Amino acid sequence: MNATLTLLNGLTPETFLAEYWQKKPLLIRQAIPGFAGLLTPEELAGLACEEMVEARIIQQQQDHWHVENGPFVDDDFTALPERNWTLLVQSVNHHLPEAAALLSQFNFIPHARLDDLMVSYAPIGGSVGAHLDSYDVFLLQGSGTRRWKISKQSDTSFIEGEPIKVLQQFEAEEEWVLKAGDMLYLPPSMAHHGISESQDCMTYSIGFRAPKAQELSSAFLDYLQDQLTVNGMYADADLNCAKHPAEISNAMVEKVSHMLAAIAWDQSKISDFLGCYLTEPKSNVIFEPQETTIAELAEHLSQHTLMLDLQSQMLSHQQQFYLNGEHLVVNTSLTPYIQTLADERALNAAALDAPQQVALAETLYAAYSAGYLTF
Repeated sequence: MNATLTLLNGLTPETFLAEYWQKKPLLIRQAIPGFAGLLTPEELAGLACEEMVEARIIQQQQDHWHVENGPFVDDDFTALPERNWTLLVQSVNHHLPEAAALLSQFNFIPHARLDDLMVSYAPIGGSVGAHLDSYDVFLLQGSGTRRWKISKQSDTSFIEGEPIKVLQQFEAEEEWVLKAGDMLYLPPSMAHHGISESQDCMTYSIGFRAPKAQELSSAFLDYLQDQLTVNGMYADADLNCAKHPAEISNAMVEKVSHMLAAIAWDQSKISDFLGCYLTEPKSNVIFEPQETTIAELAEHLSQHTLMLDLQSQMLSHQQQFYLNGEHLVVNTSLTPYIQTLADERALNAAALDAPQQVALAETLYAAYSAGYLTF
């Protein structure tokens, strides 16, 4: 059985997407046989101490929850109790090549839907409470064991006054204990509660973003503001004397309505917006600029494999390419190579002839200089 079939409990990606994706949960025993995790608890704690890494410690203290945000220092961990807390580190794939490689096993789902890989560590009793997620998630168990309880949950009210959204009423309908290599897929809005049953429980959460309509609408209006030019100016040569000087007249409303009707968009505007929006780096992402020349870059392309930086996101639509919130202009002759870079996050350009390598270097020079690419 190939790795993807094992990952999906013997299902083909097509069957999984048709029968489970966004529809119902799926428990997969030994989705990745022999998987023991990608990093140790100490390494995860070390990541949580770094300035640009998003991390939280969540503790359950009697009947209340306490949240502390990173970056942390060593003393923060030594002060923690023996039980009932969880460390969560977001976007581990931005910092660990092995994490990016793990995500590549889910390439049957478009990159446009991928959010990140979150890794959690918890001693016995560690949990973040019963909650709902608005996105699809695969919960892959690393070291230790975790008990998962799930429910379709018609009551979605949360406990008031808590710093995290914990469901007020949660009644489990199914539950399982996951060991290393086991995985649970949950569609959006499936209530779930995970509790560590071992001293060193590490869970790898592969999340897939699902933007809310309000979020997309607001972002699209911001995009239009920068993209559209509406010509003309309000005019009222036919103005009549005002009975009520403070009144906005029907005539003014009609004139402005006509002016605003000039704001229009088509599929190309929407695809361009999505390309920029879905690849926009998160606020805590910083790239390190690199100094080089086009000739030096072409020489590197002839000798080494070009890679997207771990923090970079690249998408395409109908031979238009987007990298970290920017439209990348690509000559048609280079489209297959740039598509490979987007799909595989890597490109071996050694087989190209020298003029093609130079053309590729010219196309990617600004992105490489900005730190979006590496070798």
